[in-house]
Amino acid sequence: MIALIQRVSRSSVDVGGTKIAGIGPGMTILLGVFRDDSEAEIERLMKKIPHLRIFADEAGRMNRSLIDIGGEALVVSQFTLAGDLRKGRRPSFDAAMPPLEAKRLYERFCERLAEYVPVQTGRFGAMMEVEILNDGPVTFILDSREL
Repeated sequence: MIALIQRVSRSSVDVGGTKIAGIGPGMTILLGVFRDDSEAEIERLMKKIPHLRIFADEAGRMNRSLIDIGGEALVVSQFTLAGDLRKGRRPSFDAAMPPLEAKRLYERFCERLAEYVPVQTGRFGAMMEVEILNDGPVTFILDSREL
């Protein structure tokens, strides 16, 4: 499982021209699920994500977590993060988990994160327009396979 994490001032998701989710200060997490992932990857990510000290303290240093600032998370499923670009010019998605199984893990990830902070989500499998106002910019990639 791979999470592309962005510190945001605000972020939102539209589907078919209708806003379905939006947050203020917090994190936007684009989540990719790989074929071999399980709930164990979710647990590894939960030990890190809500506690990442990527928000400024009074001195302007990255020293506060999403929990500390009372921020929100917007989680958007993004299977393209499992894409392989090493061969040719067209991405291969062979490493991505099939949609039905990936949806279950995506939803479980969101449920677990909601135990720490308020969570809003995109719509799994939908064509979405995601608006992200990255604060910093601050962006990190967290791969559960490397934790």
